[in-house]
Amino acid sequence: MEKPVLAIMAAGIGSRYGGLKQIDPIDDMNHLIIDYSVYDAVQAGFEKIVFIINRDIEADFRERIGDRLEKHVQVEYVYQDLDNLPEGFKKPEGRVKPWGTGHAVLSCMGKLNSSFAVINADDYYGNNSFKLIYDWLSNSHDDDKYRYCMVGYAIKNTLTDHGHVARGVCTVSPDGYLINIKERTRIEKIDNQPAYTEDGGTNWTFIPEDTLVSMNLWGFTKSILNELNNRFPVFLEDTLATNPFKGEYFLPDVVGELLKEKKATVRVLKSPDKWYGVTYKEDKELVVSAIAELRKKGIYPKKLWE
Repeated sequence: MEKPVLAIMAAGIGSRYGGLKQIDPIDDMNHLIIDYSVYDAVQAGFEKIVFIINRDIEADFRERIGDRLEKHVQVEYVYQDLDNLPEGFKKPEGRVKPWGTGHAVLSCMGKLNSSFAVINADDYYGNNSFKLIYDWLSNSHDDDKYRYCMVGYAIKNTLTDHGHVARGVCTVSPDGYLINIKERTRIEKIDNQPAYTEDGGTNWTFIPEDTLVSMNLWGFTKSILNELNNRFPVFLEDTLATNPFKGEYFLPDVVGELLKEKKATVRVLKSPDKWYGVTYKEDKELVVSAIAELRKKGIYPKKLWE
């Protein structure tokens, strides 16, 4: 049985940050958040990383990240291209936004032949989270259903003080399996409590602080690739008619469909870690101080890649 692989979704980095070179280091050794994720993954047992990137940032990405990391772990690249669509479909003139996380993972078709974990390139997930998902993937396989997993975080550990965020809010069974997941695109702190709105902020619904949310740390068997491939044309038919420039093929939506159809189960692995990310430029200071504290505790060495 092949060892699990880590796929890192990095195709949107350039658009979010105005160019890859503008991603700031988060410590005095010029490490990026992605360095810590790869380091944690390698420590957990992952030996191969597949970077999902946009061709437009390839040269910058290899220079800034890939060439350095491939000295310590096997690295491959796949490309999430806007023109990579099923036969009969065409990219709308003027669309620049990537097609979403489902399309990102679908871009790995033919490259991933084992179970794999998926993460965002610019989120810090914590070392415990990678251990949890690597161990689960190493000991699970499909049978009469697809057997997937995800790492869930308490919502209170995933918010920013500087604006709103999107999160996949999870309903979990008493025995630890995902019942459903709902993408909430505007969650923020209201009176220091998590809450979401669906009408631009007129009305807010509060969410218990210990509610588990997805931060796009998923574990799949390769069966997910065929499901993403088969469902993508249906998504495109609807989106090209209703929201051609911004519609996204969300990975959690496909997982939700598979759950409703009773084709898959998703084990929820609860992480004790705190998520960190730079959703807003003001978040960087918090990330820098958190990493400094983790280094002080001995969780990370001063130089990750000796």
